[in-house]
Amino acid sequence: MKPGWISRLVELDADLSHRLRVAESPGILRSVMAVLAHSGDSWFWLLGLGAVWFFGGEMWQRLAKIFIAGILGTAAVVMVIKFTVRRQRPQGEWGSIYRNTDPHSFPSGHAARALMLAVLGLAFGPPWLGIILLVWGLLVCLARAAMGVHYLSDVLAGALLGLIIGLMMAQFTRLWF
Repeated sequence: MKPGWISRLVELDADLSHRLRVAESPGILRSVMAVLAHSGDSWFWLLGLGAVWFFGGEMWQRLAKIFIAGILGTAAVVMVIKFTVRRQRPQGEWGSIYRNTDPHSFPSGHAARALMLAVLGLAFGPPWLGIILLVWGLLVCLARAAMGVHYLSDVLAGALLGLIIGLMMAQFTRLWF
């Protein structure tokens, strides 16, 4: 049995997450949030970074390699945590691909990936790229909760994890590459 304060936190998390939801509300906000929620998909990023690595100049190829390593490393850490915690996703209809392929919500892999990319973009890319990735990353975090595939705490934990992984990778990359 959970202590009372933990139960209250879980209830508050569910309530705040529910208030953010737009998945069941047709309109432009829902459409924008759906696009943002999908924009953090790892396959999308890996495909795009593969093209950047193949067609880009030396600086962009290096950045693509760093981002790819970050995506793969982040995915491994997130999956270990997800299969340890095993928190079920919030109930909902939107995001069936996520619900069917990964029923666990804590932490948000999209939030972790987005913030990790933002940190690496700020550390190694041109300043404009880092700023764009940071704004985009925060919007992805919001969109994952708004579309009902994560609780707010999943997204916050994922964002924190992404920041930590990004900072560690930036330090490691600077030391070794």
